[in-house]
Amino acid sequence: MKVKVHPDGTITHIYTEKIDLSSIGKTTIGRASHVEPDKDNKWIADLSPSSGPVLRGFDKRSEALAAEVEWMEKNIL
Repeated sequence: MKVKVHPDGTITHIYTEKIDLSSIGKTTIGRASHVEPDKDNKWIADLSPSSGPVLRGFDKRSEALAAEVEWMEKNIL
């Protein structure tokens, strides 16, 4: 799990249930992207909530999720 610590002490990370960060302080969870099927039954990863691109053309949802995480780790974390 990658975690970005900001100068003000807040952190940004991709949510997983591996570590319960609420045990160390107040948490706020927000949407950073949307993974949805398109009109052609292909999966897209819409990263616009994070000022990112829309990644298209995935046959499997898991492929779109993996691309979403890869983009977030490179560009947000």
